[in-house]
Order: sequence, then C-alpha cells, then structure tokens
Amino acid sequence: MLDSVALITLIIVLLLVAYGAVAVWAIPYEIAKARNHPHQDAIGAATWVSLLTLGALWPFLWIWAFLYHPDRGWGLSPAAASGNSTETSHLDRRHSALEQVAE
Repeated sequence: MLDSVALITLIIVLLLVAYGAVAVWAIPYEIAKARNHPHQDAIGAATWVSLLTLGALWPFLWIWAFLYHPDRGWGLSPAAASGNSTETSHLDRRHSALEQVAE
C-alpha cells in the first residue's frame, strides 16, 4: 500500500515539475502576446525549440520579446519617437527649398 502511495506521489510531483518547466519556458511568448509583438508566433515556436535544446535560445527570446514596445515600436525612448517627426518636417522643408533652387 505504501509503495503505491509513494509511486502516485512521485508521478504527481514529476508532472508538476514538467508543467512548471513548460510554464516558465513560455514566459517570452506570453510577454510577446501581451505586447502585441509582430513576431509573437516566431517567438512561440522558438520557445519550443529552446525547450528541446535545454534553454540555449531562451535568454535571447526573452530579450527579443522585450525589445518591442506597443506604444513606440522598436524605439529605445519615447522622446526619440516624438523628435523624429520634428526632424522629418525640417528635412522636408529643406528638400523643398533645394528643389526650388534646382528649378
């Protein structure tokens, strides 16, 4: 009787450890899904490949999932996104002035 209880307990513990490993391995995909990452399917597939390769790709997937921001895309700072529109309008005015000089 005690042997069967120990065996059932061992099986349950092993199943919980396997479930925990898969849940932890899926964190980069969950981050990508929450951020509406454009490559979330690729990150999801790579997490399974990383699980089969014992985590060789997992740190890179974590970084890849965190690089994309829903509000500013791949930019590193929100100030850079707002500054680009000012710089672009300045370059457009300069380009127009150069076209007028060329005509």
